[in-house]
Amino acid sequence: MKILTSILLIFALAFVVICMSILEPQNFYGTEYNVRVVNGFTNNSSLPLVIWCASQNSDLGGRALQEHDDFSWSLRTSLWGTTDLFKCTMKWDRIRRSFEAFKASRDIQRCGPLRKCSWLVREDGFYFSNDEVNWKKDFSWL
Repeated sequence: MKILTSILLIFALAFVVICMSILEPQNFYGTEYNVRVVNGFTNNSSLPLVIWCASQNSDLGGRALQEHDDFSWSLRTSLWGTTDLFKCTMKWDRIRRSFEAFKASRDIQRCGPLRKCSWLVREDGFYFSNDEVNWKKDFSWL
């Protein structure tokens, strides 16, 4: 009888996993988000904005962004959606600032239904948008 119960339990679990992947694949496999950081400076043609981004599991590398250049990547949240964190360090002239470009616990709702997480870096600070039309200042350089 124990063997039959074990077999039924295994089939039930397999059935639940299959149903979850068919009915809500984005929740089962994680959800894809697009993160973009744009150099929104108005006059830094001779001095680029340097960016370096990484997560706990991957290093996205660095770039030197001229005016209006961007650095973007896609990511997929984990099954539980709690451990996904991408940090970026920005350097402009002698000023350096690190920030969380994507933090699952904060951004799952904030990035909106299009799952777009955009940052615009200006001389006066860092602005966030989920549609790249409406920008809200999140924090300053200092």
